[in-house]
Amino acid sequence: MFSTLLSGLFADKKESTMRPDNEATGTKSLYDFKMKALIGDEKVDLSQYKGKKVVLINVASKCGYTPQYADWQAFHEKYGKDIVVLGFPANNFGGQEPGSDEQIATFCQKNYGVTFQMFDKIDVTGKLQHPLYRWLSTKDLNGWNDKAPTWNFCKYVVNEQGQLTNFFASGVKPTDAEFKKAIGL
Repeated sequence: MFSTLLSGLFADKKESTMRPDNEATGTKSLYDFKMKALIGDEKVDLSQYKGKKVVLINVASKCGYTPQYADWQAFHEKYGKDIVVLGFPANNFGGQEPGSDEQIATFCQKNYGVTFQMFDKIDVTGKLQHPLYRWLSTKDLNGWNDKAPTWNFCKYVVNEQGQLTNFFASGVKPTDAEFKKAIGL
């Protein structure tokens, strides 16, 4: 855990990568996954987002980046009709998401008014990495990217065809020029 904490502290928080134009698209797409919603037993079929850009963010409630919830909620309110924001609570970095799903939902609503889709707490790295995040961070599966989250609030962008196009580190916000360019704003 200490090495994970150190790597998070010293990782480039503004790092980003983009799918090269000539790279393959991978063996799967975002649309191959179904995820459990944060509250209730509902399974959300990610294929419902066909035709929209999607931003996937691994989130945590006790992180220095937690105030980004407000940024992403504002982004969701402004662009949610065309660009979907999905939050995935994870306790992989510094134990900064220790709460239950109910506690996470209450925290997000009470402190940031989060209305974008949130999901069940998962592992985004390590031996228990969820298959969705394995797809996002395994070149053989997504066609080009091998970058796993380096800390809380890393972002992956998926295009309208369900293909991974970008990775952004924790420090990148929706108002940053590089992010806006990646999503066509």
